[in-house]
Amino acid sequence: MRPMTDQMLNSKYKTENLRFLRTHLGMTQKEFIERFLIREDGTPAMSVATFSNLESKGGIRLAGVLLKASEALQIDSMLFSMDPDTFARKISILLSDSADTENIGRSVARTGKIDQLLYRLTMYFAEKLMDKELKKGDKIESDRELAKKMNVGRSAIREALKVLNVLGMLDIRPGQGTYISSEEANFFIIPLSWSLFLNGSQLKDILEVRNLLEVKAAQLAAEHADDAGRRRLSLLAEKISKAYEEQEEKEFLDYEMEFHRCVAQCSGNQVIYSMLETISNLMRRLSATGMTGVHQQEEIYQENQRIYSLILAGDKEGSAEAMREHMKRSTQRYHYI
Repeated sequence: MRPMTDQMLNSKYKTENLRFLRTHLGMTQKEFIERFLIREDGTPAMSVATFSNLESKGGIRLAGVLLKASEALQIDSMLFSMDPDTFARKISILLSDSADTENIGRSVARTGKIDQLLYRLTMYFAEKLMDKELKKGDKIESDRELAKKMNVGRSAIREALKVLNVLGMLDIRPGQGTYISSEEANFFIIPLSWSLFLNGSQLKDILEVRNLLEVKAAQLAAEHADDAGRRRLSLLAEKISKAYEEQEEKEFLDYEMEFHRCVAQCSGNQVIYSMLETISNLMRRLSATGMTGVHQQEEIYQENQRIYSLILAGDKEGSAEAMREHMKRSTQRYHYI
């Protein structure tokens, strides 16, 4: 390798070469920070604004940034002082020849994105559950430990854990830690859960799936509900009736949601129940719901009473049709954003 001459070395090229390296790796500024500029405690060593300023104007912290990146990629930090064309050629050769850095930028960029990180985390926890290393209700590792295992920043881990909490898979307890959910909606339906969340803007599609599942649940409940399930339905029907008569809107809506959950349980189909639980958890976060008038509360009450009566009578087709009409009206009644 021929020695670097004074003409080849120039500090003004450092900022331009840093930008080239980041874009060559396919990273955003945030992803570059999370990959190369993380403190020992797992927090970012600088903000995106500070990094952006270094990329455009340079500064006293630029040398430290270049050194960190060079050490991680196992390249000579002096390369950043070369003219941009030479730097680009050498970086392309150096990174393409390294097995450890093959597609490193694209890989890190992908794992830094919430969708890929969600998938990796859920698969990680699923394997732990299947191997009996974890069970429902167990506390998981800290976000710092997970960040190291996933090779991402703690902020990305925290964001992903919040999503899994929303989906009902994890239970975040402030001041205590994060736990595997003890609820029935669990990692059995991971792919559905995170794909629904990532496509959360497509509420129409989610509503259609939910409505189909609710109809099938009612049909199966009429056929399979046992004595205990029938008693739970009767108790909920009484609570709904009382809340309706006393015009307790919050309690009415809470019991109405519990009624749907009970119907799903009575179906005897765990997959349907788990899928509906996941969708319900998602809808509560993605939608703002509310009735526009007292007459709608009366409609819901009458519809629930009809569904309840048909399930108790063992009328499969009638239960399905009553639930289908109820879900159709519910979609029109509630406001989704």
